[in-house]
Amino acid sequence: MGKVILITGASSGMGKETAMRLIREGHTVYTAARRIDQMEDIKAIGGHPIKMDVTIEADIDNVVNTIVKEQGRVDVLWNNAGYGLYGAVEDVPLDEARKQFEVNVFGIAAMTQKVVPHMRKVKSGTIINTSSMGGKMYFPMGAWYHASKHALEGLSDCLRLELKQFNINVVVIEPGFIATEFGTVLLEGFAKIRKDSAYKDLMNKIEEGTKKSAKGNGSSKPEVIADTISKIVNSKKPKTRYRVGKFAKPMVWMRTYLGDKLFDKIVMSQM
Repeated sequence: MGKVILITGASSGMGKETAMRLIREGHTVYTAARRIDQMEDIKAIGGHPIKMDVTIEADIDNVVNTIVKEQGRVDVLWNNAGYGLYGAVEDVPLDEARKQFEVNVFGIAAMTQKVVPHMRKVKSGTIINTSSMGGKMYFPMGAWYHASKHALEGLSDCLRLELKQFNINVVVIEPGFIATEFGTVLLEGFAKIRKDSAYKDLMNKIEEGTKKSAKGNGSSKPEVIADTISKIVNSKKPKTRYRVGKFAKPMVWMRTYLGDKLFDKIVMSQM
């Protein structure tokens, strides 16, 4: 039996690839994103795209109410909307940092608060939160992005314990390097602050590495995420965490077992 699935951040990359995979598997898939014009292909194969900004409560209410009205339930919520804000802590305006948390943390919390009551009523459901290997480790210039993903890890762990009594699964995915628009957004952020930055040499090295990763074999294709989400959706007892994609497992292993100073040295040796 197909499930009713809501995916945020589905206008490109991992979200779009996975949405199309799940539709083909026979699930009823609602995709929510600001750029609804980029989800016409999802609609063409039977998906249900809806325009939504995760920072606007009225948008969230509209999406959840629409799904419940049309389908009567939400079986799976994949909180996938998010982006990466990069730049030195000294350089990044705090308004931009707050926006990072509004999308990557509070947007997910808002979606969850609206969907959970419907899952509780039927004592069934799965919530999937997109974290990152960056939720377990760090790179220079990524303080606000990593902080938001570390926060999401903690939020997800607490949520998992709270919802266990209602038979609601909470799953975290921790992607490594995936071929998406992430690098483009990162570089656009650098362009805004590089000119007067004391950190521009380091920024240039990170930019060079990001471009090489995009051109070469430095990233996994979004299909690896689609495979993982499909596995979670179709599992009665999914794992609490799935670490997938280029470098995700080895990088988190090194962060866990090598200690701060050695891990710092390894990271900076790549700059």
